[in-house]
This record gives sequence, structure tokens and C-alpha cells, in this order.
Amino acid sequence: MTAADDTISRYFAAMRKGPDGEQELLALFAEDAVYREPFIKPGNPAVGRDEIRQRLQTGWARAIPDLELDVLTVSIEDTVATSTWECRSPAFPGPVRGTDRYRFRDGLIVELDVSIDDRPDPEG
Repeated sequence: MTAADDTISRYFAAMRKGPDGEQELLALFAEDAVYREPFIKPGNPAVGRDEIRQRLQTGWARAIPDLELDVLTVSIEDTVATSTWECRSPAFPGPVRGTDRYRFRDGLIVELDVSIDDRPDPEG
């Protein structure tokens, strides 16, 4: 397992813990990391651990019930990686799929772009 594999595994393990994984999760990010996500402030990246912490805490305050998160694929090349995932919850009309794109430096995440690839059709 490479350092990037380990970091990605630890990232998803911490994410599954929600607020209880906050310290573990933040320890995976470089102090100057950039985090882009489509959930809380789309188009407005969180820069630095403090802003990332605030963004995560906002998300946890709006927690989705009974959320299940599965990693589907992980692809790593040098200092960049891509993972795909699927989330399920009774609050969703169906599974939601997304992609995370990472850039690493010294074993830490320096950039993470999260995107939604497949939103469930509310009409079924």
C-alpha cells in the first residue's frame, strides 16, 4: 500500500465517523490545503485546516440520516489520485455517486476536489 492509498483509506474511515473523526480527518490535510465540495459552499473553496474544519462541521450539523458510503475505485499516479464513491440514505431517492480528486505533498492532502457524478432522479 502506498502512502496515498493509506491516506485515502484513512480519509474515508474518518469521514464515516462523522464528527467523531474530525481530528483524524484534519490531520490528513496540509495546513494550506484547498478543499472544494459541492455541498456547503459550491464554487467557494475552503483554504487551510481551519476553514476545512468549519466546512466539515457545517456539513455534520446538517447530517444525512443513516448515510452509507462505499469507495468504488481508487486510482493513484505519483502525487495525484482519484477515487469514486457511492452514498446511500433513506433521505435520497436513490444512490448518489461522486468523484474525489486529490493532490498530495509529503503524504498529506494539499488539494481535494469533490464532485457529484450521478444524482438520483427524484421522479424515479
